[in-house]
Amino acid sequence: MNIQRFLAPTSREALAKARSVFGEGTLILSNRATAQGVEVMATAEEDLHHMDSGQKTSSGLRAAIQAREAEETRPLRKAPAPQAAPAAPAAPVRPAAVQVSPRQSVAEDTEQLAMSTLSFQDYVRERMLRRRGEGIQATELPEEQLPTFARKARQESLQAAATPQPVRQNPLRAMIAESSSAKAMQAVPAVSSGMMHELQSVKSLIEERFNTLAWLGQTRQNPLQSNLILKLIRAGFSPALARTLIERVPQNSGPAEALRWLMQVLERNLRTDAAASPIYEVGGVFALIGSTGVGKTTAAAKLAALCAQKHGAQNVGLITLDTYRVGGHEQLRAYGRMLGVVAHLAHDKAALKDLLGLLSGKKMVIIDTTGVAPRDPRKDDILQVLNLPGVQQLLVTNAGCHGDTLDESLAAFKHGNCRQTILSKVDEAVKLGPALDALIRHQMVLRGITTGQRVPEDFERAVASELIASSMRTHSKSAFDPSSLDLDFFYADSPLGAAGGGFHA
Repeated sequence: MNIQRFLAPTSREALAKARSVFGEGTLILSNRATAQGVEVMATAEEDLHHMDSGQKTSSGLRAAIQAREAEETRPLRKAPAPQAAPAAPAAPVRPAAVQVSPRQSVAEDTEQLAMSTLSFQDYVRERMLRRRGEGIQATELPEEQLPTFARKARQESLQAAATPQPVRQNPLRAMIAESSSAKAMQAVPAVSSGMMHELQSVKSLIEERFNTLAWLGQTRQNPLQSNLILKLIRAGFSPALARTLIERVPQNSGPAEALRWLMQVLERNLRTDAAASPIYEVGGVFALIGSTGVGKTTAAAKLAALCAQKHGAQNVGLITLDTYRVGGHEQLRAYGRMLGVVAHLAHDKAALKDLLGLLSGKKMVIIDTTGVAPRDPRKDDILQVLNLPGVQQLLVTNAGCHGDTLDESLAAFKHGNCRQTILSKVDEAVKLGPALDALIRHQMVLRGITTGQRVPEDFERAVASELIASSMRTHSKSAFDPSSLDLDFFYADSPLGAAGGGFHA
């Protein structure tokens, strides 16, 4: 039998050496740690098969095993075993050389019998199997009938069961487990919060949609409400504002009373300066801002003419910042020559500040600016130039624009210093509803309206009752007017909360 010893720093390297010598059929016989490293005893499976086929367990070893079995299993037998006596003649070879004590240890057995490694493995395997079988049988016997090793094993097992075993933990594994659990706990709330947000959105959408459908059903069942909402939408008012008004119509009111109530509510919410003095009588420094082509220069000339009529031309000052549009300065200068007022040109903020200091004694100073679109980046530059003490910004809006255009313009130019507006080109607007709706929702103060190109005859003060009445008058039939069957399309998206926060009935 070819048994070799392999020595390496680690068991992995030792096993690799053994496998390189014996191949895939390597059989590891022993493995122990030494001062030089790990020692592995190995052989090939072919050698083991040759040994098993040619050599059997020695007679002396067999005799010692049988003697130990007879001694250890004697208390388990209920009747004396007659077969135990002839056990000695069963060893034909060297009978006198085997002197085995019934209580000697396994180490003494191996030293006395000088057994080989394979023979010792057979002996240990048979001994363990026998003790396992005896332990199973011993559980059914009282303790006084058990052999010494069985009693000792039972006592040790009972002590081990009664003694709490210390829990061995790997600190690194605990840290990894804690970090993974912490990450999981952090991920679960994030997923839960996102899921809850989505569920809340779906819930709100469903509730709003069902509320809208229920409200539309009630509106169709009430002809008065249906006619009123159609009248408001055809006048140009937004579906959001129309629904807000219809939901607050007093119950048991007739058509005339309900329409009168609607107009009164709109008049109260349209903010004007009708109760105060006109803007050209109060005076001050006003900068007219707005989109291109809304009529800022014409409005500035009308205000200057009205102030000159009231206080004289020497109390009026004109400044223009319009250096971009061709002829912009010349247009305001032409109006100034007609009024006897000098029109000054300012290129930057410093020049504007100097001119304002020069014209500080005037009753009214009007600043004309360059028209820019609401999304034009130059809008912020113009507003920054006008950010001076005492300068009031006056937004000029075109009454004939679409409601979305007015919304965008008001939202772009409206800020902390711009809460006043002039509604221009009212004579060109087919419907005043969109403009008045936007002014109501954005809570702008209407300081006047322009109704034509004449200076200064076509500038009028803003009267809420007249404007609301003009917006509610019956117009000619339009292809854009909805019918009662089209209300579902107007309220496909819930308009709740879109009417603005300052509206009150």
